[in-house]
Amino acid sequence: MFCNQCEQTARGGCTKVGVCGKKSDVAALQDLLTYAIRGLSHLTVSGRSAGVNDADINRFSMKAIFSTLTNVNFDPVCLETLIREVVEKRKVLNGKIAGVGGNTLFDDPATTFEPENDIDGLVKQGEEIGLPIDWDRDEDVRSLQETTLYGIRGAAAYADHAAILGQEDDEIYASLQEKFSKLTDKNLSLQDWVGLALDTGKTNLRAMELLDAGNTGRYGHQEPTQVALGHKAGKAILVTGHDLKDLEDLLKQTEGKGINIYTHGEMLPCHAYPELKKYDHLAGHFGTAWQNQQKEMPHFPGPILFTTNCIQKPAESYHDNVFTTGLVAWPGITHVKNGNFGPIIEMALQMSGYAEGEDNGSVWVGYARNTVLQDHPMGRVIDTLVDYVKSKKIRHFFLVGGCDGAKPGRNYYTEFVEKTPDDTAVLTLACGKFRFFDMDLGAIEGVPRLLDVGQCNDAYSAVVVASALAEAFGVGINDLPLSLIISWYEQKAVAILLTLFHLGLKDIRLGPTMPAFLTPNVVKVLVDNFNIQPITTPEADIAACLGT
Repeated sequence: MFCNQCEQTARGGCTKVGVCGKKSDVAALQDLLTYAIRGLSHLTVSGRSAGVNDADINRFSMKAIFSTLTNVNFDPVCLETLIREVVEKRKVLNGKIAGVGGNTLFDDPATTFEPENDIDGLVKQGEEIGLPIDWDRDEDVRSLQETTLYGIRGAAAYADHAAILGQEDDEIYASLQEKFSKLTDKNLSLQDWVGLALDTGKTNLRAMELLDAGNTGRYGHQEPTQVALGHKAGKAILVTGHDLKDLEDLLKQTEGKGINIYTHGEMLPCHAYPELKKYDHLAGHFGTAWQNQQKEMPHFPGPILFTTNCIQKPAESYHDNVFTTGLVAWPGITHVKNGNFGPIIEMALQMSGYAEGEDNGSVWVGYARNTVLQDHPMGRVIDTLVDYVKSKKIRHFFLVGGCDGAKPGRNYYTEFVEKTPDDTAVLTLACGKFRFFDMDLGAIEGVPRLLDVGQCNDAYSAVVVASALAEAFGVGINDLPLSLIISWYEQKAVAILLTLFHLGLKDIRLGPTMPAFLTPNVVKVLVDNFNIQPITTPEADIAACLGT
């Protein structure tokens, strides 16, 4: 195997087993699934030209691509099923296109790929194919192909989340499928691939916008909300991941059963949505910054539900009583089917729960775009922020966000936030904030210095807020007193980074390490065009951002 798609990558690429726990057979099957999707993508592009556009196949394509993200699907049987389904859908689509006289002949052998009869045969096919980019091109083109592919995976994840909530845009499907099909286009230059990578960021922005519409349309806009970090006496279920609908369904099914529901990881912002926080048994958030840094879930006295990727090791590394939902699949882990949470509820009732309550303080969440931009009884937050900047009560904003991980070096972000001056504010989002989310930074005349914007997809909210601040000050977004300090881990972060480049944001500090799939020449392109920089030390980077 060879895998270098995440920040945890060992020495430039994992070759025997992934740092994430991925085995070589799973890696080969994910590569083969990606190859099969490439073949299907040629047909979807051709079909659109011929007037054939299959909505079911488009939705399925996003799910299949999403399944290849880090820590989503480690189950060989599940991956085998997806590979065979991709091939069957390709054949069906081929027949439809041929029936209207469209093109069904391509040079790419992925369009005629036939899977072997068993998993061992599929693994061998995957090992022979490897990551299905164009290995005949020079390393810089391959680097940009990988970058685009990983960005596609991240954008597909957001598109799938949005579709679950009824928000779809065929242009997203068309854009991602077209880029997938171009992985074999030898006519594309290095500069063409730079453009495709940036356009992937544009598509991802639209996907995040749709997901924002899905979340806010169904659950209301986030509101400033204080979330308890302790626990109550009683039965308990812990929900981690990203999927708001799974949490909603579980809250409905546990109502009146005497079970308290706790969030973990990127589910923390769920407490800010009116249609979720109305449930009294949404009791609080599990864990402190220390526990998140150690990647521990110690002694949780109930079952744990994983909803989409959010961790840096397989679920069995954390807890014996684990359930998964959606696309998340690991061997030996119980998978919730069709939104029926009966099995996890039954286990929660059988387990001990908390014998007594504990108060570990609280944190504020809910400073997404609507909170900042809309009218409130005490005035708009953005007007207060602009006034504070003009009166020099706030000197600078830091957006410190992105992914978390277990690899050493991520304490940088804790130390960075800890050392920000008292006249600066910190905006944060995604799971990277769990290095410092419970840190008390105080307030600047009533405005918390640490403002939680939301989940990783709420980078859309951050972009909207930054754009509004730029408009209020009458400057370009790069002229704001704002610095982006980004941690990355997997492919959603790659997609967001490409979105920031698409929007023209510069001077981003990225860490803990630069992506292993970027060649020196590609890094130079990013430095020359966007002045992207690796993180150094908190003290030096803060000083540079503040111009001191």
